[in-house]
Amino acid sequence: MELKRVVVTGFGAITPIGNNAKDYWENLVKGVSGAAPITLFDATQFKTKFACEVKDFNPLDHFEKKESKKMDRNTQLGIVAAREAIEHSGIMGSDIDKNRVGVIWGSGIGGLETFENEVLGWANTDIPRFNPFFIPKMIADITGGQISIEYGFHGPNYTTVSACASSANALIDAKMLIQLGKADVIVCGGSEAAVTASGVGGFNAMMALSTRNDDPTTASRPFDKDRDGFVLGEGAGTIILEEYEHAKQRGATIYAELKGGGMSADAHHMTAPHPDGLGAYLVMKNCLDDAGLSTDDVDHINMHGTSTPLGDIAESNAISRLLGDHAFDIQINSTKSMTGHLLGAAGVIEAIAAVHTIIHNVVPPTINHFTDDENIDSRLNFTFHNAVEKQVNVAMSNTFGFGGHNACVLFAKI
Repeated sequence: MELKRVVVTGFGAITPIGNNAKDYWENLVKGVSGAAPITLFDATQFKTKFACEVKDFNPLDHFEKKESKKMDRNTQLGIVAAREAIEHSGIMGSDIDKNRVGVIWGSGIGGLETFENEVLGWANTDIPRFNPFFIPKMIADITGGQISIEYGFHGPNYTTVSACASSANALIDAKMLIQLGKADVIVCGGSEAAVTASGVGGFNAMMALSTRNDDPTTASRPFDKDRDGFVLGEGAGTIILEEYEHAKQRGATIYAELKGGGMSADAHHMTAPHPDGLGAYLVMKNCLDDAGLSTDDVDHINMHGTSTPLGDIAESNAISRLLGDHAFDIQINSTKSMTGHLLGAAGVIEAIAAVHTIIHNVVPPTINHFTDDENIDSRLNFTFHNAVEKQVNVAMSNTFGFGGHNACVLFAKI
């Protein structure tokens, strides 16, 4: 059976550094930090008092008041990103078969704010009385369901949950379904809204977050010797994936081809990466094999690069092992230095960044680098400080999650 080709025909984003895909990309290239003191709850007593929040977001600008109350912030952000991508792709202006349009979504946590509010509300009153929308607002799959309801898409519809790899896994699943002829178009993305008391408190308890409260804008510093943890972010992204001939037939603008998707497991530890970067190496190798490309074809890698002491070393070593000397010829970066870590939404917003490097032949910087880490090979080009113009024909994006879940996607110029 000959597999069908899968292409990108639209994208949308709402992030800590831009409330649409255009602003997000422009601020990535400029090297803008999205970190600032937390405003979504009172973080005075918390070890970490800052995060990468979405700015200037009012649900009532996007939803009727009655409808907004039925949605967690996680779903609200997801629908906004999906609407932008759907409009950008032009699929609603085409004669498409909605029975062959699916929605595959990714979220690592789901409606955390809703869960927190409802449980605290019950605990404070001691009366077991809950909002009838508690469960529908909280469950991780509801965003994909809401998107399909709004647009009448009857194709495959489900949510992937693999911690921080969730939306990258959604992209890979969507790719495979289109390749096998199970759908013509899939609205694919992820969202997360975990900047809550329990979200920050929980990550603080496991000592995962930066506590650089005196200088939040430089707290996310991947590959820097003095990195002290990731910065929690929130937001959503959406990519429209479409079968190549279907896209050509309707005259769609094609931005890139999704040629490869790789998956692996560290099989090592609940939260720590394999010390030798084994899972990271395998997932990139599997992705290249799936794409039918060699290591020399790679021009750019958007790394997982969370700014954690162990993770940055393991991933850097894996790239060196996989690419050999070619690793020193390519531009690699971590856009988390600007957006923070969007957990389940990280995979898709970083995939959007990778697609844009192909469109524009520009690699955004890794910001906030001050001191080299002797445990990381200094010959690797992390694109520190400033964006670099470079011909990018093939771009990869890594996303790794707690539990040892690894996902890698590869886009190519078309």
